[in-house]
Amino acid sequence: MTQDLVAENRRLREQLAQLLAQAQQNQAILQRHQAFDLQFISADSFRELLHTVFHTFATSAGLDVVTLCLLDPDYDIRRILVDLNIRLTELPHLLFMQEEAEFGELAERLAKPVLGTYAEQLHGRMFPEPITPPASVAVLPLIRHGRLIGCMNLGSADGARFAPNLSTEFIEHLASIVAICVENVINTERLKHIGLTDPLTGVNNRRYIERRMLEEIGRSRRQGYALTCMYIDIDHFKQINDRIGHQAGDEVLRGVAARIKAELRLSDALGRFGGEEFIVLLIDTEQADAINVAERIRLGIAEHPVMLINGDKLDVTVSLGVAALESPVDGGAVESVAQALVARADQALYKAKQAGRNRVIAA
Repeated sequence: MTQDLVAENRRLREQLAQLLAQAQQNQAILQRHQAFDLQFISADSFRELLHTVFHTFATSAGLDVVTLCLLDPDYDIRRILVDLNIRLTELPHLLFMQEEAEFGELAERLAKPVLGTYAEQLHGRMFPEPITPPASVAVLPLIRHGRLIGCMNLGSADGARFAPNLSTEFIEHLASIVAICVENVINTERLKHIGLTDPLTGVNNRRYIERRMLEEIGRSRRQGYALTCMYIDIDHFKQINDRIGHQAGDEVLRGVAARIKAELRLSDALGRFGGEEFIVLLIDTEQADAINVAERIRLGIAEHPVMLINGDKLDVTVSLGVAALESPVDGGAVESVAQALVARADQALYKAKQAGRNRVIAA
């Protein structure tokens, strides 16, 4: 009888030890999950969030690769990144798509995490070259307010790391936290961007373009690339306001801004400088190439009348002055160099107007 009690006591102690070990393991997992949550939630800027996703989290979780794919049909997020001087070429793990159909076969399965062995046809878009394909993957859909905004993709060299039958509670929770954080930092950056945006035309304002010019001149000095400034003015704009009203003038401003924007690259900068004047900064562009861009802008506006809200069409033309940064390594204060560059473009614009308008003149 005594031996039976001793055996029962030993069995109970072993069960208790197992329960304590399991409780400690669960506590460690919970603490690790909470640490991941805090890492993402504490990121208050896009740059910090990207660093957390691609470096801090990837290292902490023992992952070989993490990519983030965001749906950006109107290039809004990418324009914000340009404004933040975050170059996409430096972030091969940050991907963008225009529409859900670009997810391919994954599109129909993104209601929940997709786990399994890596397959090029299924997962290749989430781990494009030059990324080394992982052995197993977990594709986590990022969903906000019932709408897919992108996906976070985890890759491991361990083929058994993300088995299809693996429990997904943690990664579903992780996906919900990341989705909230992505939405929050995008909205935060948009609010910052609003302060640098012209509310009438939707393009950048003078404050932004002046700040951006200082940054680009400094960068051109360090990296030795060309920088060209384009000064654009709508011809006879006062007559438009006087003849058919300020509402029509506003529509012309919006239409002209849209036409200019259509001819620019994502890396270029467009700003309303004041009244009917716009400034364009063409990054890594020689003056000869800038003149070609200016001609495309001029023709695009001259050959496509602005459609007014009342249904009327209005012919509009612009005059353009182009000036290149004379030498990226020129000395002097950046502010003085920026003022001189704008002044030279403005002088070229004046000559274009004196020569009859609706033309491009280079400094």
